[in-house]
Amino acid sequence: MVNKIEHIGIAVKNIDDANVLFEKLLGVPSYKTETVETESVVTSFFQTGTNKIELLMATDSKSPIVKFLEKKGEGIHHIAFDVDDIKAEVARLKKEGFVLINEHPKPGADNKMVIFLHPKSANGVLIELCQEIR
Repeated sequence: MVNKIEHIGIAVKNIDDANVLFEKLLGVPSYKTETVETESVVTSFFQTGTNKIELLMATDSKSPIVKFLEKKGEGIHHIAFDVDDIKAEVARLKKEGFVLINEHPKPGADNKMVIFLHPKSANGVLIELCQEIR
């Protein structure tokens, strides 16, 4: 079962420029910037109340963010949902007919295990499930 929207991911061309823009927009600085080698991205997180925004910039040409930016330009990349048991949720969603991009959860940004659902099975929206690493 999904607990809440964990964050909204936004693909950007330049993380430094986007950090300045979102700091002005939200009135708070980024609380964390980190590189996720497995996805070839650098991320930057902002939090206001219970809401989080994740900025994503490609670190090399193999990053899925490069393809996204070429196709759609900067903007909302994914919606992430917090779950208590990512493996149980994956099994449930597979039974419901959702298609996974990767078969097994893997370490992601912000101390989370993550897995993605293919947009073709979710009305064109890339969905990320994430569970806090304990």
